[in-house]
Amino acid sequence: MCNYEITKTVLLCIVVVFFCRVMACGGLMSAPACLIENDEKGKLHVKKEAKDILDGINQPVVVVSVVGLYRTGKSYIMNRLAGQQSGFALGSTIESKTKGIWMWCVPHLYKEGHTLVLLDTEGLGDVKKGDEKHDTWIFCLAVLLSSTLVYNSLGVIDNTALEKLHYVTELTENIRVKAEVSRDEDKSADFMRVFPSFVWAVRDFTLELKIGNKQITSDEYLGSALTLKSGCSPQTEQYNLPRRCLRHFFAVRKCFVFPRPASTENMRRMEQLTEKELDSEFLEQANTFCHYIFASADPKTVSGGRIITGTTLGNLAEVCVEAIRSGSVPCLENAVVSLAKIQNVRAMEEALQFYMTEMFSMAQLPVLPDELSNIHKIAEKKAVEVFITMSFNDNDQIYQKELMGKMFDEYQQLCEQNQEESVKQCEAVRHAVFDTLEKSVFDGSYLRPGGYRQYRDTLRQLTHDYRARTHSLIMSEKVLSKFLKEKEDIENMILQADESLSKAEQENEVQRLKNEIQEQQQRNLEERNRLQEQMFEDMQRSHKEHVNQIFRQMEREQERMRRDNERVLEAKLREKDALLQKDLQEQAFQMHRQIDRLRSEMHKEEKSKPSIVSRIAGGFGAAAKKILPDFAVKWFK
Repeated sequence: MCNYEITKTVLLCIVVVFFCRVMACGGLMSAPACLIENDEKGKLHVKKEAKDILDGINQPVVVVSVVGLYRTGKSYIMNRLAGQQSGFALGSTIESKTKGIWMWCVPHLYKEGHTLVLLDTEGLGDVKKGDEKHDTWIFCLAVLLSSTLVYNSLGVIDNTALEKLHYVTELTENIRVKAEVSRDEDKSADFMRVFPSFVWAVRDFTLELKIGNKQITSDEYLGSALTLKSGCSPQTEQYNLPRRCLRHFFAVRKCFVFPRPASTENMRRMEQLTEKELDSEFLEQANTFCHYIFASADPKTVSGGRIITGTTLGNLAEVCVEAIRSGSVPCLENAVVSLAKIQNVRAMEEALQFYMTEMFSMAQLPVLPDELSNIHKIAEKKAVEVFITMSFNDNDQIYQKELMGKMFDEYQQLCEQNQEESVKQCEAVRHAVFDTLEKSVFDGSYLRPGGYRQYRDTLRQLTHDYRARTHSLIMSEKVLSKFLKEKEDIENMILQADESLSKAEQENEVQRLKNEIQEQQQRNLEERNRLQEQMFEDMQRSHKEHVNQIFRQMEREQERMRRDNERVLEAKLREKDALLQKDLQEQAFQMHRQIDRLRSEMHKEEKSKPSIVSRIAGGFGAAAKKILPDFAVKWFK
């Protein structure tokens, strides 16, 4: 098979996989939609149409934002990531086409079960806007919402290019990670944990990647451009500031250099150009860039290693934009608290609705308790998974405990309905089986000598028939006990009327009747105890399921936190080495202190695991004990 045929086969496989994922996630946006724009008062707001789209995405999202000066070709590379020739507005004039932040949600090409959210931002530095603060907020929102931030620029990475990226120097003024931070506390590690990875895309790059006679990579080119100068003069500080911010805020930094994609004439019609009309080196670099984004861009997380879904992303956008509208500085810690209230209520409601739908679809009443219990087990497990997937920062399991109580309320009601349906069926069987007996009693057929023994034999045979026909139904002994209790006076009357029995025989029959009544009561009690034991088993299993799900979720989050901390630690160590190489001893010493502090925090987090596990188990145990008595009283009343 020739290379061309191999390429066609690979492309066909990719298209098939992409189509399958489109179907799995419920469809594909046919075109981008505006996520954030200015309202009539000139203030930013989230568009309802875009928010509704995100609300429908319960998968984890990989969010890639592109920022940069206007007319630098930002939209083109986003269209490439979407796998489309056109979509985000490109424009062919000096005007900035993109206003606000536009969004395009597509199935992730490499990560199954994930959605790729592309955010194309308004071009920075458009003189017609005359509002530099607006550009700052657009840049900050791109940082807050994305897991990978692509900065797009033209030409080379030099001091002028870095000065144009002054927005990065303002991040600490316009974004807070924690609600309260002491003045002496180093904030760079906190920013590194939650900030996206940084990709610098240099467009229309015409230089050779060389330092002296040595060939270098694009990443080394970026690293060289971000090298700090020694000294403490104002000029040196001004030179170092944007470089230091990029080094201190973004743990992962990557660079791609793109040659000019086509001739000046063809550049005006980029949306119509075929791949054959594009520069081959540009096309190769564009494909490498896309592969890197698909393979390396992580799902969006917030503090605590919590992966967010499309629903949470929409809520995060609203919380951040509302903070900006109110004149506040967006605070991620406060945002997480707000998101938790919004997201956990919805997670609880949707999980409960899922549980109820599953129960009613699978349970055809009446059923045996163990069968209903198994249905409850399956539905509850799935419902808890729904909650865990959608929930957010439910640290004290307040909402999950409430969900457990609500599901048991629904389970209780279904158990009561199951009992009621079973009683109805048992009553119907009882009427059918004992009808002839009751007619004979009504006719007085047993009020004669020998009638009592005939009544007892008939009652014993019919009781056996009833049990045979109701063996698969619960409440059968309760219905039978009630019936036999009602017939107790009639049986005594027939016994007293049977002159063929001596007084001693009648006394023996009275005692035997009492014994049988006690035996029947014992049967009824055993049936009730079996139901109660099943209920306790259900509660214990429920408690275990909730705790296990929480532990699994906690382990996933702690693993992500561990990776985040290690990523930050590695970045700090690299930075320390770079400072020592430049003989910046004082800054290197400060970095060493930050590294020690970070290691201490990581050690504390590791030591706190047992106490967290104990607290969670104890919390759910207490919740179960609180639910159980009410459940028992209502079920067995």
